[in-house]
Amino acid sequence: MKTKDKISRLSVTDAAMEVIWELEKKHGELMFYQAGGCCEGTQPQCFEKGGYFPRMNDAMIGTINGFEFWIDRDLFEYWKYSHFTLDVLEGWGPGGFSLETPLGKTFKVNYKLFTAEELQNLDEVKRSE
Repeated sequence: MKTKDKISRLSVTDAAMEVIWELEKKHGELMFYQAGGCCEGTQPQCFEKGGYFPRMNDAMIGTINGFEFWIDRDLFEYWKYSHFTLDVLEGWGPGGFSLETPLGKTFKVNYKLFTAEELQNLDEVKRSE
């Protein structure tokens, strides 16, 4: 969870990483976006890089295997005090736009609140313009 003495906002389970490697082999560079509750609810979505354009002021909270993980600006305000762990489940999510869907998988995020000490030393968040 630490990166260069800063506390990371994002991590990934081994199971999710296996799916990401499989998707990368098939699609090339990827990106993730977690919306604030539209078609896919708040499930994280995986796209080919450039397959989704973050809105103004959305938050990029980190990278997974070098791939950006963006959060809807309103959702980030709600969850900014939490660490995100990307995981994967068997089965389909509520929609089907994400690249893991044809594999019979669904990405999900588990949240853990940061401690007061961790909040003092978090990695910076990049905002879209």
